[in-house]
Amino acid sequence: MADDSQIRIGVLSCTNIVRKVSRAINLAPNATVAAIASISNSIEEMKSFAASNNFPPTAKIHGSYESLLEDPDVDAVYFPIPASLHVEWAVRAAQKGKHILLDKPVALSVYEFDQIVEACEANGIQFMDGTQWIHNPRTAKIKEFLTDPATFGQLKTVQSCFSFAANENFLKKDIRVKPGLDGLGALGDAGWYTIQASLLANSFRLPKTVTALPGHVLNDAGIVLSCGALLDWEEGVTATIYCSFLANVTMEITAIEDGEDDHSMEEDDDVGSDEGDNEEDDVVEKGENLMI
Repeated sequence: MADDSQIRIGVLSCTNIVRKVSRAINLAPNATVAAIASISNSIEEMKSFAASNNFPPTAKIHGSYESLLEDPDVDAVYFPIPASLHVEWAVRAAQKGKHILLDKPVALSVYEFDQIVEACEANGIQFMDGTQWIHNPRTAKIKEFLTDPATFGQLKTVQSCFSFAANENFLKKDIRVKPGLDGLGALGDAGWYTIQASLLANSFRLPKTVTALPGHVLNDAGIVLSCGALLDWEEGVTATIYCSFLANVTMEITAIEDGEDDHSMEEDDDVGSDEGDNEEDDVVEKGENLMI
């Protein structure tokens, strides 16, 4: 049994991302992996997975999602499952009193996400987007800089890109290119970061219009492999996003201020990784744009 001060987390599936997240949970002083459940792995496979990833010996092995949600020793659930399953299982978790850490994309539509939010509000449940970047302390510093008129000035436009060249196996078999699993493709995966970055720079105000740019690429099932869009806010503020499974690795955000102000910032970094962080670096240079 976990200490009373620890959040007892149940994880769904034996995927590679669970390996990474479970290590982070083990390193956190206020959390522990309390249980695991899978619908595609046997009990023995889950036991082996738990042992190889240093789950506590008290972690329970459940043969179904339902069983884990019924477990009184689980406080919260991490959902690294296909987006098509999010609305059903997140709503059921909220109804069982479990807090929710949900992988991107959190839902396949606004309608589905509204159902999740409504279930959380009705049952007093904490919902959290599981995207690592948005919770990084560096991201909070970026937001602080961008919203301080004394240091950055008036935002004019944001340009954000996240792409990687997926191999043939990925493009044929990964859940992110399957319409019945993660039907938003590159937009819901890599595009999640670019959209978040654009919203972050605009204090999470929704744009007035969103326009798809020409040149998008779909696979034979109609799933987005590459696309771009233009976002437009009031007062002439814009953003362009690009996401792709077909281009070389690029992770970049550029924010440009109004030319009437004489201050801005440049930062070169990897939005998808914590490697190379140095928050003590002086990243302010006059006359330059903010690059993250």
